[in-house]
Amino acid sequence: MDGQRRIDQPINQRTSRVYARGRSSGFLDFGQTRAARFAARTGAVLFLGMTILHSVIMGGYLDYDGSPWAKVPGKLSSLIGFAADDIRIKGLVHQDAAMVLNALDIKPGGSLVGFNAANAKALLENLDWVSTAQVQRLFPNQLEISVEERVPFAVWQRAGSYYVIDRSGSAMSNVLPGKLPALPLVTGEGAQFEVADFVNQLEVSPDLSLKMNGAARVGQRRWNLYLDNGITILLPEKNVAGALARLAALESSQHLLSKGIRSVDLRFPGRVIVGIAEITETAAEKPKLKVSQNE
Repeated sequence: MDGQRRIDQPINQRTSRVYARGRSSGFLDFGQTRAARFAARTGAVLFLGMTILHSVIMGGYLDYDGSPWAKVPGKLSSLIGFAADDIRIKGLVHQDAAMVLNALDIKPGGSLVGFNAANAKALLENLDWVSTAQVQRLFPNQLEISVEERVPFAVWQRAGSYYVIDRSGSAMSNVLPGKLPALPLVTGEGAQFEVADFVNQLEVSPDLSLKMNGAARVGQRRWNLYLDNGITILLPEKNVAGALARLAALESSQHLLSKGIRSVDLRFPGRVIVGIAEITETAAEKPKLKVSQNE
């Protein structure tokens, strides 16, 4: 027995000393308190709840018509100064501010938490009617948006539909052709990409350019030009500027386009073929054409 006591005594002493050192740590003491455990659990629950709420909002589950939750993010953001209370948009000509806000998924008074100006700029410049855009957020609640629209150049008719296009031939959505009656009308496959060059060639004869009512691209090779007095000009595939210069000279010397003709064919080098419309007693009767040649 004495031998056992002598062996057990040091072991008990060593064990008690180790336990005492463990209990002396202030950090471990704090971690074992009830208040710390409650705070940790509460924080975890709040974090989980906010994560779920964020997923629901970003997933659009609260965006249905009449939803009482739709304005909650904006109201919460307003409390901390991160609501879109001051939005300034400049540079719009043919579009309205709603188009810009819809593209960025922003509503006046809505939340700006997580808003990224660079992403907003990219979204705007991806719209077919925007040339360039600048977006700047001034903390906490102000947005400044500057948009440069593409310039309408012509109206392109295709398969019964009409599209406003810019000089590059790109269609511009939500721009109504009826509100831009001064734009030239072009039709035919590929016409949208060639009309800018064609209009440049027409500048050789400003008077002829002013009389242009429309033009048709034929076989993706050449143009027919329609004047506002009903005359059709058939242009060649090559050397359009030279053909137009000949027509301008005839108009200047002979007033050709004022002599009751129906068409002028300039497709053949060295020749001008004029179609003359006969005057008939019945207005509904289609005029017959006579073909003549002028050197």
